Amino acid sequence: MPMPVETLRAYLTEAFPDAEILIEDLAGDGDHYRARIVAAAFAGLPRVRQHQLVYAALKGHMGGELHALALETSAPPPSTSQGT
Repeated sequence: MPMPVETLRAYLTEAFPDAEILIEDLAGDGDHYRARIVAAAFAGLPRVRQHQLVYAALKGHMGGELHALALETSAPPPSTSQGT
């Protein structure tokens, strides 16, 4: 059974509450998604570790209910505060 986009978003939001999360259903079947996640939790981590955190957030559903997930992960750019 496919994973509804709302369920996928709920898992990701629970794990990365302050993240910017964009999800696209690539095939219209609820089985193939692309997710772009910008989260402070990824700061300083290599891309492989970032993706491992996302897979952990899916609590074992990757490869079952969720067949394919193309990931784009990054940390937000550092804020530049300028004094006046």
